[in-house]
Amino acid sequence: MNKKIKELSNNIKMPAIGFGTYKSGNEDETAEIVSYALKVGYRQIDTASFYGNEIGIGKGIKNSGIDREEIFIVTKIWNYDHGYENTIKACNESLKKLQVEYLDLYLIHWPNELNAETWRALEYLYKCGKVKAIGVCNFKIGHLEELKKTAQIMPMVNQIEIHPLSNKEGMLQYCQNNNIQLVAWSPIMRGRVFSNELIIGLSEKYKKTIAQIILRWHVQRGVIPIPKSSNKERIKENLNIFDFEISNEDMKIINSLNEGDSVSVSGVPDNTTYLKY
Repeated sequence: MNKKIKELSNNIKMPAIGFGTYKSGNEDETAEIVSYALKVGYRQIDTASFYGNEIGIGKGIKNSGIDREEIFIVTKIWNYDHGYENTIKACNESLKKLQVEYLDLYLIHWPNELNAETWRALEYLYKCGKVKAIGVCNFKIGHLEELKKTAQIMPMVNQIEIHPLSNKEGMLQYCQNNNIQLVAWSPIMRGRVFSNELIIGLSEKYKKTIAQIILRWHVQRGVIPIPKSSNKERIKENLNIFDFEISNEDMKIINSLNEGDSVSVSGVPDNTTYLKY
């Protein structure tokens, strides 16, 4: 089995690590960094309409020279585009900006009071082939259970904040039981775990960078991390996590760091109240 690939519930193959692009810079900077990431081996690019960088990402993909079919492109629908018709329109706009004919994964960015209608549009986009897989971001178990009541197709992915200080073990178990692939945004907590003495010790033990230790921890848990960096050396390093394995004992050490800490300003509400940002 290819450790660098995860298979979704609909048999679509998703790279086991992705390249995050939140706050990637201006259009030219985004194009350059995305093209570089693809050239050094990344095959999953994660973006969102809210990031405002889809045009730059589309250019970066074109400039890379990598065949479209080899690249797994993920983008997301923002809060004010919820609803059936709005969602279809938003998807078409993202396709145009990215200069592609289909998306590999389309996600609801945040839970919303219109989840059911928005999800119905995602199901339509999936059935007509504009998107190869559909999912959600920042959904709690309650949001997913509520969606079950109206969904014809359950989400293939849930992308949430996960890192050693918030390992989301309960959500991981739920997603595994429901055949939903968990994806981690902010997998290295925007660098805030780099000063942790336990992880520094593991970095020295395995002769790997702190980021590599944490990203490997994600992969061994069955989670897909999407680290973001604009530093070319770190971009290469973050991808180099498949040539070693963390022992079960050391995995438990990293798991013990869980404090429920978050880098998110607001967190996720338990209900589906419209989120105003």
